[in-house]
Amino acid sequence: MSRDPYSERVRALFSSPLHAGSMSTPYRVLVDDQGIRIELSATLDGDVIQRLRFRAWGCPHVVAAAEWICTQLEGESAARLQDFAITELMQSLAVPVEKSGRILVVEDAVRALGAAIKESSTIAGQAEQD
Repeated sequence: MSRDPYSERVRALFSSPLHAGSMSTPYRVLVDDQGIRIELSATLDGDVIQRLRFRAWGCPHVVAAAEWICTQLEGESAARLQDFAITELMQSLAVPVEKSGRILVVEDAVRALGAAIKESSTIAGQAEQD
């Protein structure tokens, strides 16, 4: 049995994150909880996530999770952000149960970004009606 707490997939995503960084966009959130900070920013083309970037302060599982999320959700409908659940992520990255709380903070950030986009769209839609 391996004593290494990080799977090969976690190590690869952590060491070479393609989506690390921040963008100047109205669609940006920062969640700070349980000693974990994660910022997500997105650009949209209509309702489709064109680019998704992250900045994360936490353990390698948190960074790898943020990278995994960006990879999975770019090109998808922004509505997927609000329905995001960590189950597939936890399995794909072999995240130990004791790290679940940290990954839930990442899930909160994803859902917060979805809510911010939805709120922005609602406000824009109301302005068009006025």
